[in-house]
Amino acid sequence: MNSTEAKSRIEELRKDLHRHNHNYYILNQPEISDKEFDFMMKELENLEKDFPEYEDPLSPTKRVGSDLTKGFEHVIHTRPMMSLSNSYSIEEVDDWFERLKKSLGNEKFQIVGELKFDGTSISVTYKNGKMVRAVTRGDGTQGDDVTANVKTIRSVPLQLQPGDWPDEFEIRGEILMPWEVFEKLNAERAYNEEPLFANPRNAASGTLKMQDSKEVAKRHLDARFYYLLSDNLPYDNHYDNLEAARKWGFKVSKEMTLLDSIEEVNDFIENWDVNRKNLPVATDGLVFKINSLRQQLNLGYTAKSPRWAIAFKFNPERACTPLRFVSFETGRMGIVTPVANLEPVQLSGTIVKRASLHNDDIIQELDIHEGDWLYVEKGGEIIPKITGVDKSKRGKDSRKIRFVSECPECGTPLVRIYGDAAWCCPNHFGCRPQITGKIEHFCARRMMNIDGIGEETAQLLFSCGLVQNIADIYDLTKEKLENLDRIGEKTALRIMDGIDSSKAVPFERVVYALSIPNIGETTAKRLASYVKTMDNLLAMSEADLTAIPDVGPIIAKSIREYLDIPVNLEIIERLRTAGVQMSLSADKLEPRGTSLEGKTIVISGTFSHHSRDEYKDIIEKEGGRNAGSISKKTSFVLAGENMGPAKREKCEKLGIPLVGEEEFLKMIGE
Repeated sequence: MNSTEAKSRIEELRKDLHRHNHNYYILNQPEISDKEFDFMMKELENLEKDFPEYEDPLSPTKRVGSDLTKGFEHVIHTRPMMSLSNSYSIEEVDDWFERLKKSLGNEKFQIVGELKFDGTSISVTYKNGKMVRAVTRGDGTQGDDVTANVKTIRSVPLQLQPGDWPDEFEIRGEILMPWEVFEKLNAERAYNEEPLFANPRNAASGTLKMQDSKEVAKRHLDARFYYLLSDNLPYDNHYDNLEAARKWGFKVSKEMTLLDSIEEVNDFIENWDVNRKNLPVATDGLVFKINSLRQQLNLGYTAKSPRWAIAFKFNPERACTPLRFVSFETGRMGIVTPVANLEPVQLSGTIVKRASLHNDDIIQELDIHEGDWLYVEKGGEIIPKITGVDKSKRGKDSRKIRFVSECPECGTPLVRIYGDAAWCCPNHFGCRPQITGKIEHFCARRMMNIDGIGEETAQLLFSCGLVQNIADIYDLTKEKLENLDRIGEKTALRIMDGIDSSKAVPFERVVYALSIPNIGETTAKRLASYVKTMDNLLAMSEADLTAIPDVGPIIAKSIREYLDIPVNLEIIERLRTAGVQMSLSADKLEPRGTSLEGKTIVISGTFSHHSRDEYKDIIEKEGGRNAGSISKKTSFVLAGENMGPAKREKCEKLGIPLVGEEEFLKMIGE
């Protein structure tokens, strides 16, 4: 094939693939099979490789992303991205409607009702039918250029379908993570011992700010568009402009509806308060807008939001479902947790079958009986919680749920933890889930990162007698592993490689991996940075430990009790002999910075230059202290994009300053 023929074929393939993308992702009406699509894509990739002179950054082959994305340029919005005023009741929407009538006099008007998608806002600019730039909302005045990442989202057109689109326009929408993708992503993160995303909004936002667009492409983000801006719009009203955008290739919500009266507005609210549960993506409310662009212009804006639009926020999703039974489950630290096993119910896009009841006090407070109908909520979070009981449905002879008095696993009488609501099994060295839980914890990614030993393998190693405590892991051999069911040669080699690599894991992660009661990841880092070596830690008294920042009397007592048990000391010495790190590395022993000394900092939102974990390390290296929640002791909040409104409100109430990412980096001299 010569150069001219190649150019012709490349252009033909690009045109066809753009059309097939539109048919599949926007219209849900594919004309060809996935296999045929893949063959066409492969042919185009090969031609572009052989004829690089016909490179096009908007080619369908660029959807896979690149690993060269670094940082994000700040872009000032041509038109500010304002927020909408919120309402939480039909009455508030009715009041807004009445204000419109008063402001517009006797002039008739229509309202456009739309779903309020719960994702991360985006503004995409097109010139001559081609995507030019995609920018996040940011602070409303300027945002981050995330064009490379948005190009990977197949429901965002790179090249528009034929139509009467303006030569240049901006379209705004929401980048979303569908429920199905969200559940798979969190399942993967749970398996890898990574923190779970709280909701699809956080997941979409975090994904869009990733530095590697190849990784973004793997997350299968989606989009919905809801606002068209240009000096040369095709129509004089919002509804028809969006219908035009739909024809050009944009994914515009099919649920968008024209409403002529307050009664229709109220019906729209009541309908979607129920039916939103069946949508494939998350929504947190509705949006109502005046349809006429002329009337929008006349109504104008307040300092923060347009007068011609309002958002209606749904209450947290709640369902009532029968309790099948309460199970009691013993965890890694011996704490017994009651779990409500429910008749399956759909909530926030997922089927809920179980919800933690946390402890005996919660059971008593809610007054839960056998067979009760329980109210369960998600409220945008991933973990369902029981919030109440419908006592009108309770049977006359229903018996009150009683907390177990013995460990459901080993039968040991439970003890109440002093000053806590939890009941605990004290048989720490003979209770199966405690032992296997500690093995699994020790091997997890954020601890010793021994690939191949997860929950099932930890239980297998324990049940066959090979690993009875974490030190036994270092006595494993490839031959021992290969003799076990479900472990072949490749898995055995992977586990042995992981065991060998774990000997280089930093001391602070070793401290966390030991499963010392009350020692989480942050406290383990602080403890390790203070004591510097395991020998120093072993020699400390309770009083010495209490003097360490973040280590109060309860934590100090937990550490000392753990270290006074001969079995634990034996395990530590065996780990030392195996080559596990028992002191800080040389670079960690270097003097710390002082720019944040004495400051307590809360991190919230998503960031461009560093991950949240990296910022936590930076804060500690500069002498600061990380905190998980805002209080009067908080010095400031390191505020990234998509900081939650509840946290903002608490900061305002307590007078806690918000420090942006750029300001923070200047503060530490980066």
